[in-house]
Amino acid sequence: MPLWLHQRALLTPERIAYETENSRLTFHELDQSARQLACILSSKGIAEGSHIAVLQENTLNFVRTQHALMYLHAICVPLNLRLAKRELSFQLADCAAGFLIADLATYEKAQQANTNCQLLTIEQLLEEATDTLPQPVLQREISLNDPCTIIYTSGTTGRPKGVVLTYGSHWWNANASLINLGLRETDEWLCCVPLFHVSGLSLLIKNVIYGMPVFLCRHFHAADVHQQILAGKVSHISLVASMLQRVLDDAGAARFPDTFRCVLLGGGPVPPVLLKRCLERRIPVYQTYGMTETASQCVTLPPEYMQAKAGSAGKALFPLQIQIDSGTRPAEAGEPGEILVKGPTVFSHYLNREDATRDAFTDGWFRTGDIGYLDADGFLFVLDRRKDLIISGGENIYPAEVEAVLRLDTNVTGAGVIGIPDSAWGQKPIAFVTVHRSDAFDADDLIALCRSHLAHYKVPKQVILCDELPENAAHKLLRRKLYERWLQENPSNPL
Repeated sequence: MPLWLHQRALLTPERIAYETENSRLTFHELDQSARQLACILSSKGIAEGSHIAVLQENTLNFVRTQHALMYLHAICVPLNLRLAKRELSFQLADCAAGFLIADLATYEKAQQANTNCQLLTIEQLLEEATDTLPQPVLQREISLNDPCTIIYTSGTTGRPKGVVLTYGSHWWNANASLINLGLRETDEWLCCVPLFHVSGLSLLIKNVIYGMPVFLCRHFHAADVHQQILAGKVSHISLVASMLQRVLDDAGAARFPDTFRCVLLGGGPVPPVLLKRCLERRIPVYQTYGMTETASQCVTLPPEYMQAKAGSAGKALFPLQIQIDSGTRPAEAGEPGEILVKGPTVFSHYLNREDATRDAFTDGWFRTGDIGYLDADGFLFVLDRRKDLIISGGENIYPAEVEAVLRLDTNVTGAGVIGIPDSAWGQKPIAFVTVHRSDAFDADDLIALCRSHLAHYKVPKQVILCDELPENAAHKLLRRKLYERWLQENPSNPL
């Protein structure tokens, strides 16, 4: 099919593609700047099939870089800005990146992490004249089976793996979302999630396929997001629960305009208390379930089911299927098991990990590693990551379930639950929480709250007050960091 930006610039050249706080860019202007950058990158030796690492903030230059690489049929490897030098170095070596394209804000970190690939800065590249450069043959077509991006998993449970997503993965994800949400001439999507994360990158793809403007935020600030929504132009936004909670806190009693029609909410189970706040204020929340391996959302719950199916992630998007595996057979309704996904958005393979790729699939079904169940109506309820499951005395404890109860306390702003060794039960749950007011924190009260809502074996044996909970750049809880903290404070109790 035609290369997406080339086709979009042909169809609607003067339509606004991106807005930021200080600038606007049409699809024609985006296309011209991406082509020029592609010529410059070609002159540096970037060729078809090259793995090109990108370490840049949420700017229009990131967008230009992605599209320029598509014009060259090079494969973009977006890197997480929050990673430490060692983590970045691992990913650069693992993907065998020939070049690393940074920006001025990330240059120092890129310089420290880079060992073998050529380091370029996007600002300097864009200053180069193209008049004297040889004109490469820019690609005008793409094959949906070809690799487009390599996105490393967040590493919430271990060492990241490079997820190879094809053009087809991204194409079908965009179209699955379009079938679900529809498209209006006045729609504009606010992007405040990282472009290096699959949820942000999926908006970059939707932008050219839909011809829909994106308001691009360099960083997430709840007050700025709220103000943009109140201005009345933004119709859609992608958030995780902790981000939405901050936006609502900042908004106070202010009413969201009728033009605002979608909060696409991902990143794990949504606390019931947060859903209640959204229902009371008639905020259109689409709960979702997805991951890097499915090119973002693969299951979504429409707002009309927010109350009747509270806590559900919804049903599979149109071109996808989901199934629950009990271990020996497809699970019955209400029976927990591993969530399996099949469909054209699912990734191609893990880079350099034939064993992991082989283990990830059974008869064409992708094994997500997540635990959930389908109710009698076919709605998916996600319980937790299989690797995060706590087994105490032979009973399964899903941390997300305990965390949701802890958040029922209006003073609690965040919660993270892990299982620690216990000589009698194998494991026992403990909780880490953040609060609005530390002087109102009472661990015994929180434990009593859990006792009133949970079976005794699920109740945390200890509640620890934190200044903040560890999160990745997509604001998902890094549970392994809680384990690390426990180990530091309890070196005689190895996990």
